[in-house]
Formats: sequence, structure tokens, C-alpha cells
Amino acid sequence: MLSRVPVGQRVYAIGDIHGRDDLFAQLLAKIEADNAARGKAFTTLILLGDLVDRGPDSASVIDRAIGLGAPFDNVRLLIGNHEECFLAALIGDLRRVRYFIRIGGDATIRSYWRDDVAYTAASFEEVAARLPTLVPQEHVDFLGRGEDMIRIGDYAFVHAGVRPGVALESQNLSDLRWIREEFIEGRHDHGVTIVYGHTISDEVDEANGRIGIDTGAYLTGRLTCIGIEGSDRWFLDTSE
Repeated sequence: MLSRVPVGQRVYAIGDIHGRDDLFAQLLAKIEADNAARGKAFTTLILLGDLVDRGPDSASVIDRAIGLGAPFDNVRLLIGNHEECFLAALIGDLRRVRYFIRIGGDATIRSYWRDDVAYTAASFEEVAARLPTLVPQEHVDFLGRGEDMIRIGDYAFVHAGVRPGVALESQNLSDLRWIREEFIEGRHDHGVTIVYGHTISDEVDEANGRIGIDTGAYLTGRLTCIGIEGSDRWFLDTSE
């Protein structure tokens, strides 16, 4: 049986952006053109999480995401493991700031600090103290409203994946944001197709009831989106 979304709906989901606002803008333009060409439908855009870190423009990515509206009828955000660590770092805890920097948060902090010389000269203690004052409350509130799982028709959208053998409604939050090998290597019978990011693959990874669309944008220049309407699905990316 083919997975479907309800009649009259169209869904687009974008994989991990990781601070590449240039690619985000390019892919949005492609999605908007594709959406217009397909005619009228209630259109939902889902961001699969990991908007921040590694690429150079995390602050700009969040600004762009906050501003999204028409032609999309609904815009929804999933919280990725990098958003989780970013929000944790914003309480000013030195240990959490160190961990955030270690997983790629250095690029995010620079995008808010806007002075590489001063940032490079700052101590961890100074970064921990100043970072919460640099991030607009609007950005904090936006990320704080993010979701952990989105169900539409026969699809479930998550950031990282789900744990095999555990009902969707019983999934652990840490698995939804962090799981990798156990999910990728497992077989799934959740009654839905799982769409996710988090784990980089050279191409879209379709197998065993799952579709992975993280094509490593910050490294490859290829940001990928899945489109779904009825039982049809297609992919758009920034490689051309």
C-alpha cells in the first residue's frame, strides 16, 4: 500500500540546512515555483530541524524561517539535536556552551557575534556570559515552539528517526532528535513512512519504510526537499 497524505493537501519537507542561508533561499524559490505549477492545494512546509551550526549563516536562516508565510498555508518546525544544544547553551552554562561549540555551534555563535576578531579573543566564560544577550528573543521563541514529530496522513516527520519496535506515541524524545544506527539499520512497521534528516547520505535514502533527505548541505552545497501529494512524492534540491 502506498503512503498518502489527505486529499487536497500538499506537503514539502526540507532537510538539515545547517547555517546555509544561501541554499535555503535557493531551495525555497524552487519549492515556490513547483508549488505554483501544481495548482491549488493546502500546502504545508516542514523544516526537519538542524537549521543551525556548521554553515556560516545560522542567524540568517532563523530570520528567514521566521518570515515564512505565503504561499505556504502552514509552516512547521521540528527541533533537531543542534537546536536542542543551542537552546541549552543560551542559559549561559559553561559546560553546555563548550559542548555546543564542539558539535559545530562555533559557526552559530559567530553569526550572532558578528566580530570574528573579538569572538576569537573571548574566553569560554566570556562567550557563555555574552551569548544569551546576542540572540534575539524572537529567535529563542521560534525555536522553542518547535515540534518533535509531525503526522500527516501516512507519513511521520521527525528529525533523526524513531526506535524500531516502539510505538510512535511512545518514542523517547532523545531518539527523535539523536538516534542514528539503530534506526537506519532497523526495519520499520509503524504503519507510516518516516521522513527524517540528521544522517547524511549522498542521495535521498529510501529503504524499509523510511526516507532520509539530509544530503549534507553545509558540505556538499546540496540541500534537499521532498514533496508529497496524494500517493505521489518527488524531490527538489540545490544541485542544479
